[in-house]
Amino acid sequence: MATFVLVPGFWLGGWAWREVTADLRGRGHEVYPLTLTGVAERDHLAGPEVGLETHTRDILRLLEVEDLRDVLLVGHSGGGLPVAQAADRSPDRIGRVVYVESGPMPDGMSQFDSNEPEEQERLREKIGAGHLLPPPDWDPASDPRNLAGLDDATLALLRARATPHPLRAATDPVRRTGGRAVPTALVASTFPLDVVEQMIAQGHPFFAGLAGGQVHALPTGHWPMLSEPKALADVLDRIARG
Repeated sequence: MATFVLVPGFWLGGWAWREVTADLRGRGHEVYPLTLTGVAERDHLAGPEVGLETHTRDILRLLEVEDLRDVLLVGHSGGGLPVAQAADRSPDRIGRVVYVESGPMPDGMSQFDSNEPEEQERLREKIGAGHLLPPPDWDPASDPRNLAGLDDATLALLRARATPHPLRAATDPVRRTGGRAVPTALVASTFPLDVVEQMIAQGHPFFAGLAGGQVHALPTGHWPMLSEPKALADVLDRIARG
């Protein structure tokens, strides 16, 4: 059986992986859902100094303290950035990096850079002089693609439990050491598989690092651990087996 470390995307804690964690453990896997510094039950630690490096250290410390080996390191959305850095720095502990609705950003690029300039400006106006990125409104009427598959109870849970995210985790650029590459896999939900494969082939910066890796389709919204937890656990189990 495999060892999983599950890293959530922006605004969410390890709680978002609850159903996936239970399912994978029920299949015999060892699973560590992680809450990053400054988010969810650790939101009291969200100072202006918390950034991508902090979240990378969160992952590395878990790997070291628990002495985890041959790990399937799973990063959802913005969680893919610290996952990419952690795998780059500790490749001997990682068997495969699994990007869920994410991808291995290239060196020097931040999550914030993936937004169009108009969206960046809108977000900066909303944040002002603060150091936290506020969560979305979780309104399916204004964001039907990303929120697809989430029922009213889950949307209410997100509104109640999502917390602002340390801004520097979004604006700090990924820094790679150029060490040994770790095998990858992608779980794509909002991007059709043929589009993803074309972007990989074209060397698109969001997906170029997935060349030669596994690619799996799980059609749903941007938060498959909440909209399709059983299906996501199926895919992760399949990746672990091979």
